[in-house]
This record gives sequence, C-alpha cells and structure tokens, in this order.
Amino acid sequence: MVTVLDNRSSKDQPRHPEKANRPDTPIQPKPSWIRVRVSTSNEYAKTRDIVRENALNTVCEEARCPNIGECWEKRHATMMIMGDTCTRACAFCNVRTGLPAPLDIQEPTNVALAVAKLGLEHVVITSVDRDDLADGGAQHFVNVIQAIRVRSPSTTIEILTPDFLRKKSALETVVAAKPDVFNHNLETVPALYLKIRPGARYFHSLRLLQQVKELDPTMFTKSGIMVGLGEEREQVLQLMDDLRSADVDFLTIGQYLQPSRKHAEVKSYVHPQEFEAYRRIALAKGFLLVSASPLTRSSYHAGEDFERLRAARRQQLGS
Repeated sequence: MVTVLDNRSSKDQPRHPEKANRPDTPIQPKPSWIRVRVSTSNEYAKTRDIVRENALNTVCEEARCPNIGECWEKRHATMMIMGDTCTRACAFCNVRTGLPAPLDIQEPTNVALAVAKLGLEHVVITSVDRDDLADGGAQHFVNVIQAIRVRSPSTTIEILTPDFLRKKSALETVVAAKPDVFNHNLETVPALYLKIRPGARYFHSLRLLQQVKELDPTMFTKSGIMVGLGEEREQVLQLMDDLRSADVDFLTIGQYLQPSRKHAEVKSYVHPQEFEAYRRIALAKGFLLVSASPLTRSSYHAGEDFERLRAARRQQLGS
C-alpha cells in the first residue's frame, strides 16, 4: 500500500493530512537520559544560513532530529533531496506527506555547493520517498553524488535511500555511482510493519541491502532501527540475524521519539543499559560497527563512524 495525497499547496495544508482525523495518542514524558540542548551558536547559524542560501531541505529539520544543535554547531547537516514532501505516510515520521513537486534540476549543484561551503569531509544524503517517479529518484541520487565529487572530490559520501519498491534497475543505478556507504533503514521489526511502515515491505528492504553487497561486495552497508514502538527483545535479536544474513556491516539503534499526538505512540523508553546490551550482542553477531543509544540516529556522528568502520574492516582483513 502506498499513500499519495494531492497536497500541492503543502505550505498551507496540514503537515500530515492523512493523520488529521486519527484519535490522539498519549505522549509520555521523556526520562532523564533523553535531554538535548538548544544551540544559538554562531556555527549553528552559519550552517542554517548555508542551507537556506542553497534552498535545501535537511532531515535534521524535517524529521525534528534531537541532535540538530550538536551537529549543526559542527557544521554537519544531512541533506534531504527531492523535496520536502514524501509519498509515504509512515506512522513514526515527521516529514511532510502528500504529492511532491517536480524534481529541482538545480538541486545536485546546490547540494554540492553547500557541502563545499560547509567543508564536509563526510556527507550523508537522504531523501523523501518518491513513489511518483518511474525510478523512485535513483538517477537524482546519482546526479547529487556526481556533483559532490566534482566540487569536493575528497569528501566521502553516505546515502540513506528509500526502498525503491517496484522500481526496476533503480538500485543498480545508485550502486553504480559508488557511494562510500549505502544505508537503508529497516526502521522496526517485521511484526510492526503494517502499523508503523505500511507502505514498505520488510523482506524487500532486507533483500535490497543484500543486493547491494552482491552488486559491490566492497561497499559498506548500513541499516538502522528504532526501539520503543512495542517490539519484543527477541524480535530485535532476530532482526540482527536477518541483517547479518544480508552481510550488513553497520547497525544503528535509537529511541523512537513521537513527533505529535497523531503519530504512533511511544510504548516504552528503553534504558541506556539495554542499548548497551543490544550493542554488545550485535557486535558478537558479526557487525563491523554498532551504534546504540537513546539519541542514536542514522547520520549522527556519521563521519567519525565512517572512519571507525574503515578501521574495523582493515582489522578484519588483517591489514
């Protein structure tokens, strides 16, 4: 099932029109270990200005990432390409939903300019789902990768892609552009997909990650999940095994935080000790790298993690 709503005048419409008539869900108070500070620093302002000057969207803002203050102070912004409106309507996500505008052909150039101005050594590029496009936006990803490489050839590139469901050859197109890291998030355990991620298919996403390795065994692969949505511990451990069967290198696990009363409710706040237990178990299962904490997000500390990932592979290969 795919949700596409005609919402062209999105700035004047509800952010999530498909959720407007849903009953409110309760919002639990956050525990003491989930605390972030608001930044008013000059570096934060400079990052914001560069994003604005180049007419870009960031997942940092659109998804209300709790780490935006810390990351933007370091001039690290995760670019969200292909517009600010998603054709899916996931129960957990704060990104605007509706019928997106046509692709901006200047966006690859603008992203590359912003990456250069920010001086990024490592950049994460993600996108909204674009089920309305014949290739799901695969070629647009390639155009962005190529534009960054022209202007900032030493910058390593990590992409966080949609699932390209029913988009023939889309994955092959993106992998051929040789991003340094290919990330696609499973988001949650399969038992919760119908409720939390109804437009996606768990085993399709798993197979996509496996295919990346089949197409390019040297490419780092990465996936992430949220916890606190009602999943069972045993289901999380099985998901780890599924990802290892697909030869995924890097796993991220973070706490789900509810964007509004219309979104899926937080069923539990997972204690930091449980995150550490997940991290140790995942490493024992064979992941090269695992990041697990309440505030872990896919692109949080991505640059530092990429260096750790390369070091872990060198160690694994004995070089």
